Amino acid sequence: MRRMLGILAGIAALVATTADARELRIAPGAPPAHPSHSHLYSKLAELLPEVSGGNLTAQVLGPEVVGLGQMKDGLQSQLVEIGNLLPLYFPADLPNMSLAGELALSGREPHAMAAAMTEYMVTCDTCQEELKKFGVTYLGSGSSDVYALLTNKPVRTAEDVKGLRLRSGGAPFSRWAENFGAVPANIGVGDTFESMSQGVIDGSMASIGDLLSFRLVELVKNITFVPLGTYHATSDFTVANTTWESLSAEERKQLATAANEANVIFTQRWGYEMAAEAKATAEKAGIEFVEADPAFVEAVEAFAEADKETAAKVSQERFGFADAAERVARFSDLVEKWTGIVKEANGDPQEIAKRLDEEVWSKVDFETYGM
Repeated sequence: MRRMLGILAGIAALVATTADARELRIAPGAPPAHPSHSHLYSKLAELLPEVSGGNLTAQVLGPEVVGLGQMKDGLQSQLVEIGNLLPLYFPADLPNMSLAGELALSGREPHAMAAAMTEYMVTCDTCQEELKKFGVTYLGSGSSDVYALLTNKPVRTAEDVKGLRLRSGGAPFSRWAENFGAVPANIGVGDTFESMSQGVIDGSMASIGDLLSFRLVELVKNITFVPLGTYHATSDFTVANTTWESLSAEERKQLATAANEANVIFTQRWGYEMAAEAKATAEKAGIEFVEADPAFVEAVEAFAEADKETAAKVSQERFGFADAAERVARFSDLVEKWTGIVKEANGDPQEIAKRLDEEVWSKVDFETYGM
């Protein structure tokens, strides 16, 4: 009898422990090969139990459940509790984040861009207001490597760009293409392979990592490294407010701590490691690396600088930001600040995560943040 009571007590304790743990439904919106799945969301699922003492866990939902284009609906319907939200998919809903995204062509250092984006969003009152209206809470950004031209034709000069149909990941990349005489195609990154294989496009302005993530290594013939900027306008971990409000202040802090570490790991993977692996794979596949003409590179740099003013004008006209120029200047200052910090840290991800915590997250009151 005593043995039976002991067994029942043990089962009851196990059930109680399981019941106490909160499993969150999280969605990267990308396939397993992409770092947002393998090194962002999988990492969050690994870190959450560690930082919360087992109180928080996560179930990763694949893109077959919720893709990037459906992430807004997924979060607002509570199908997803934490999702990878790309503001450029929903610019009218998230104008502040879209403004930062308009500055994509300025990106040169992935860790600095991700950190600047994070500090900009967390410390911006109007940014927080629009997120609350959207029904979500923001827990940081990541960044790609510096984009390159992945094409089926060699591009060495500005003249070579003319007439090419290039996949564009957003308005700034479309402006770049149009400026140099190319035809931008607003195609989802997941559709790049099909569009290129069917001859709809001649290539993509993208992370070289797409060679691996989306199998473009099978189609791309030439790669030209001209500095096209970074994709840093991300909300890597976007928490549905119903979920956020159901967590205690301590649990919110634990979630933010895990998210901060995962964000930096993700950027290290996407912005640096995967780019190096993709380059090695391209070399083995016989893809030609085309050296851009110096005059072409100079023209690209000049356009990126001039496009800051365009970004301010676009944001003022589209979103009604009377102080758009000041917002652009604020973001640019943060990029400069974090470029210096990343240099001081010698690019060490652990040190960068530590500095992000010191500069941003340690100053957040989790009793009120996102509420």
